[in-house]
Amino acid sequence: MPAILLPSLRRSYERNEQLLKEPRVKIIVTGAAGFIGSHVAKALLERGDHVIGVDNLNSYYDTKLKQDRLAHLAPFSSFQFIKADVQDKDAMFSLIEAHTEIEVIIHLAAQAGVRYSLEDPYSYINSNVMGQTVIFEAAKRMKRCRNLVYASSSSVYGRNEVQPFSITQEVSHPSSIYAATKLAAEHLAEAYSWGFRIPAIGLRFFTVYGPWGRPDMAPHLFANAIVKGEPIKVFNHGDMHRDFTFIDDIVAGVLGAVDHPPAVIAEAAPHKIYNLGSTRPEKLMDFIATLEKAMGREAKKVFVPMQTGDVPSTSADISESSRDLGFQPVTPISEGLPKFATWFKTYYGVN
Repeated sequence: MPAILLPSLRRSYERNEQLLKEPRVKIIVTGAAGFIGSHVAKALLERGDHVIGVDNLNSYYDTKLKQDRLAHLAPFSSFQFIKADVQDKDAMFSLIEAHTEIEVIIHLAAQAGVRYSLEDPYSYINSNVMGQTVIFEAAKRMKRCRNLVYASSSSVYGRNEVQPFSITQEVSHPSSIYAATKLAAEHLAEAYSWGFRIPAIGLRFFTVYGPWGRPDMAPHLFANAIVKGEPIKVFNHGDMHRDFTFIDDIVAGVLGAVDHPPAVIAEAAPHKIYNLGSTRPEKLMDFIATLEKAMGREAKKVFVPMQTGDVPSTSADISESSRDLGFQPVTPISEGLPKFATWFKTYYGVN
């Protein structure tokens, strides 16, 4: 067992002692320079897996942050980075042909952000739908695809009012273009899994936050505004609840999915969907207050109406992911936000 482990991953290792004795596998992680992707890649490398990271390093947000995330992976001799776009089928097929020993794909590359999807829907269709198609076509070309784990989103629950959101609920009313592309990606996965017997797991992430997070997400936006003394926009006049989930817990869930592929049987597609959330929905105003305390400064607040495409609350039912993947989130915002604030101050040189 590696000497350094993310705290919330230790349970996963204890549950999979026999698996850890086996030779580690070569895994593709798409979106490896991204927030979740870089954390997942690091955890895999720390436990001894060989990782090929793929990312196009696009300019949706500051590419320096992406390069700095990659810098934390570079010291691992078992890490290889390839700059490529998952929409580029020639690049992805060539990668599979050049590395026949690959057994697992973790597909986290995507065009993220609910609100931006209203401005540039084409980038979401290209990245989230075409990208998903290319990844599954690449999996068809693998000598042995043991598992294909891909990122979905809690946004697929759209305008559902019954909470906590369960994977048994109908998800036919997405409230944003981003959500619609993620739902389309799930349907593509089901079709490919059924038609080509590709074991696949879709993970519906619930509001992930933590060190190295995206600059367009609430913790980063709020912290940046607090430091500059600028007002933060509090949507729906503060009447919002979110199932904020700390990055270490999400990583533990992703590794649990990697290590528990669906069984390939004749009666059904080897495709599963799971929620990964904290199960502790927080009031937005409590979240802001906790971040203010962690930053040591009070935020100026401007209360505004709900934005188009947003939803007032999210809450995850993790019954299936707990049962099948051993997923047990342990980090409340009282612990997670101070860790984020410490990273933010250090990274940006805030006194």
